[in-house]
Amino acid sequence: MGLRKHIRAEKLKEERKTQYFARLNNCPTSPRKMRLVADMIRGQEVNKALGILKYTKKDAAQRLEKLLLSAIANWQNKNEGVRIEDSNLYVKTIYVDSARVLKRLRPAPQGRAHRIRKRSNHVTLYVDSKNTNE
Repeated sequence: MGLRKHIRAEKLKEERKTQYFARLNNCPTSPRKMRLVADMIRGQEVNKALGILKYTKKDAAQRLEKLLLSAIANWQNKNEGVRIEDSNLYVKTIYVDSARVLKRLRPAPQGRAHRIRKRSNHVTLYVDSKNTNE
């Protein structure tokens, strides 16, 4: 049993070396709001996605723009000497997961209290080149 887990972990490590991604942990916006912006850039070419994020008014767009630039930089570190324009980079996958929830109490009428949930999220963004897929 332990040997299978070890082999599978080694396989995942090898796969991760060929994938280009960036993660944003504990981002203090709700996952629902972040998913609205993430859906706009899923599958888009990198330059087009950066343009969309730059001119979107939502607060989550600024954070995703920074994350996308980080993923592009990670791609550049692993592919030195290759131009971004020639590689046809695109946003392969992006997913938003729920993170910790800060719980607060707000006073309500007649001695009651309402719970306020301040949600946060984790975002993972994968970038890939269309040239390698063909």
